[in-house]
Formats: sequence, structure tokens, C-alpha cells
Amino acid sequence: MYTFVVVVHVLACFFLVVTVLLQQGKGAEVGAVFGSSEAIFGATGPTTLLSKITTACAVLFMITSLTLTYMSINKKGESVMHRVVTEQPVPSQPPADQQAPAAVPAGAAQDQMPESPSPAEQGGVK
Repeated sequence: MYTFVVVVHVLACFFLVVTVLLQQGKGAEVGAVFGSSEAIFGATGPTTLLSKITTACAVLFMITSLTLTYMSINKKGESVMHRVVTEQPVPSQPPADQQAPAAVPAGAAQDQMPESPSPAEQGGVK
């Protein structure tokens, strides 16, 4: 059904474009404003067959557009996002067998750290 509506929609688009391009422009009927034999119907004249076809194509285009929108919203198919592999979440804490070592007392940590040279020894202060 969806394919049929798409085909009808494409054909309606094609015929709508063709019928609009085949119609005469508004400038071709300027003489009707100043009075002519066609003044009975007004400045635009009677509705031609081509304008009726254009109206029918426009109505068909709108109906198929709304139908395709409704059908795409209510589609029961599988989403493409179901096939996407998601990354495993990173645990907030490491497993029990990989726990961090116990905290080292403050005094012991300073004995193991190398001393950094003072700014005067680095030559930065004159």
C-alpha cells in the first residue's frame, strides 16, 4: 500500500509541475482589464480545463502527502536504531579484585617523592 501511494504521489507531482508550466502568465491577459469580449467573465475569464487539471493535481498531491505522513508515523517496522551496537557503560567503581592500594600515610609519601629544586636553584630568580 505504501509503495502504491508513493507512486501516485510522484505522478501527481509530475503532472502538477507540467500543468503549472503549461499555463499562461497573468501578463498575457492585460487587455481584458480595459474591456473586451471576455469581460463578461471578469479579468481572468472562465476556468479552463488546464486550471481544473491543476487544481485536481494539487488536491491529489496534498492528499497523498498527508497519507504518506500518516503512514510513516504509524509504521510498525523495526527501527534502524535496534541494530546499533551500544558501548558497555563504564562502572563507577573498579571490581573488588582490582581495588586501589590502601592510602599511604602523609609522612611516608613525602619520603618517597623526589624533591623539586627551588626557584633560585633553577635559575629563574635573579
